[in-house]
Amino acid sequence: MPINIFLAGDSTVQTYKKDELQGGWGEFLENHLPNEINVFNNAIGGRSSKTFIEEGRLDYMLKNMSKNDYLFIQMGHNDATKNRPERYTDPMTTYKDYILKYIDSARHISAIPILITPVARLNVEDGNYKNDFSEYCQALREVAVEKDVPLIDLMSESLLFYETIGYEATFQLFMASINHTDFTHFTKKGANEIAKIVAKGFQQLIKECN
Repeated sequence: MPINIFLAGDSTVQTYKKDELQGGWGEFLENHLPNEINVFNNAIGGRSSKTFIEEGRLDYMLKNMSKNDYLFIQMGHNDATKNRPERYTDPMTTYKDYILKYIDSARHISAIPILITPVARLNVEDGNYKNDFSEYCQALREVAVEKDVPLIDLMSESLLFYETIGYEATFQLFMASINHTDFTHFTKKGANEIAKIVAKGFQQLIKECN
């Protein structure tokens, strides 16, 4: 029986069909999962946990989801933009509130929510790779425990991956290697590498649940 995964996320997740250079991990995820798993990528750039819901994007996804489908939720990059109040959410209050809406909405139709911490940017200080969204990661971990929701800690895993392969190789995963300015978004190669991490995390969760 096929397994369906629906992705709610931002520009680091979305599919870039017409862009030959930039990628999001959602467009490659299906390539690293068993054939019976289908991925429906609804991620879109510039959205926070708040605006994704306000624009009706979660409701649209729910109409296409069924019992035992998975809802992957990676939000945080745009939630952290205090200079954009229409997007911003406070990590310990409104961010949690919106994340709960994803969880409760999925469970209402007997779908399975999976929380994913924001993927790491390329930000190095004093030789250390930095977590730019630590408060949002902590908020997700707390919600995961409180609501008994599986969590893929993509922030920790991506930071570990960067450390393992080194700065020069990591730099090639980001659009900065092309335009010298963008240390947030991925090249196609980078997006594919992050997709491998997410796929591995999901398959590990499945093993733990069985």
